[in-house]
Amino acid sequence: MNEEGALHGQTVVVIGGSQGIGFETARLARANGADVIITGRNPERLVASANELGAIGHTAFDATDGPALRTFFQELPTPIDHVLVTAGGSYYALLRDIDLGEVQRTVSEHLLLPIHVALAAPAKVRDGGSLTFMSGTGARHPKPGLTVAGTLSVGLPTLIQNLALELAPIRVNLLAPGFVDTPLSAAILGDDLDARRDELRRTLPIRRVIGPEDVAALAVHLMTNSALTGATFDIDGGQQLLS
Repeated sequence: MNEEGALHGQTVVVIGGSQGIGFETARLARANGADVIITGRNPERLVASANELGAIGHTAFDATDGPALRTFFQELPTPIDHVLVTAGGSYYALLRDIDLGEVQRTVSEHLLLPIHVALAAPAKVRDGGSLTFMSGTGARHPKPGLTVAGTLSVGLPTLIQNLALELAPIRVNLLAPGFVDTPLSAAILGDDLDARRDELRRTLPIRRVIGPEDVAALAVHLMTNSALTGATFDIDGGQQLLS
């Protein structure tokens, strides 16, 4: 994909933009001519990332804090064009081990956060702009431990379709990556990370591990292609094709 300059004169907001997929998307948006504003929970990391990107703004807050999120959008000094939301993690647990506090946190990050953004952002997003959210493909097939993650992964596309209708002409889409080699993946897998990478290189049809730059390329494409809304876009290197 070559979209150099395709975002010239536009402003992109990345919620969760200090590392991983969010940071790479902000970096690619900048390379395509956009101004970027990033947010994150860790103030020190956020400042370093904003400086590296040449971001025009950065704000540290917890994206699942509804009032803080509304304040962030209300206080944006100029109209914006695109929002990418990468904040949030997954929760895997057998039913007998489930922590209801973690369930509530995960539901808030994956279900309530898009609704909060859909309520707060459109007042600042220009017509024809976009909101892009993040899900995943790994939990779509039922198995023990996926009670929460699986339910959210199949429910989010329906939410996105409804938001696309209600927020039109603002476009709303969902990215659904499989395994992506990010700091979050490293934190989850720990000492098993290298083994997982080797397994994916052997088994995925693309014979390589997906990186955050791959997902960023798709995110920027969704911003620039004005024909796309209400859809879920899988990016897993064919992982779902494997038994």
